[in-house]
Formats: sequence, structure tokens, C-alpha cells
Amino acid sequence: MSTYAIIETGGKQYRVKPGDVIDVERLTTAEPGDTVDLDRVLAISTDEGLKFGTPLLSGARVVAKVENEAKGPKIIVFKHKPKVRYRRKRGHRQWYTRLTIQEITAG
Repeated sequence: MSTYAIIETGGKQYRVKPGDVIDVERLTTAEPGDTVDLDRVLAISTDEGLKFGTPLLSGARVVAKVENEAKGPKIIVFKHKPKVRYRRKRGHRQWYTRLTIQEITAG
């Protein structure tokens, strides 16, 4: 049975295990090469079993290394109102931070 954790960052939840590479909402406080502690751990699965928090597990943390920051794919936002010649086209590219999960600590 592999060890994994369910973490929350940027308003989203991720299932991670050591060695995983994930893209999360941009972490403005971290630079490429830094390590970050993700302490919003919702659940951890180990060899002893599965532990859930209510809503968070106290003392649990996930250590990740910041690889880089990049922009995601372009999203087209198009507004239009019929019969009044109103058209607006805009694009948006979201910033992401790429993390490599190094270790999971149950605390």
C-alpha cells in the first residue's frame, strides 16, 4: 500500500504521493528552488491505515520543492449581446507553480 495525502492549496484539493509533480495556483511567496511546507492536509494514508482530519490533520505536513512558474493555456472570454453590435473578446492565461512532492509527514 502506498503512502499518499490529500492536500488543499489555492482552493483546490490534490491527492499526492512522494515523487509526484503537480501544478497548483501560483504561490507568490516561493521562488524556484525553494521548499514549501503544505500544512493544509485533509487526509493521510499510510501502512497503518487512513487518517482523516476534521477538517485538517494537526501536525501533518507535505514538503514540496518549487520547480518553476509557468502560464497555463489561453482561455478565450467572449461577450456578446445580440442585435446591439456589442462584442468583446479577451484572453486569459493563469499562472501556475509546479511542485515536486518530496515527503509526507503524519506528525
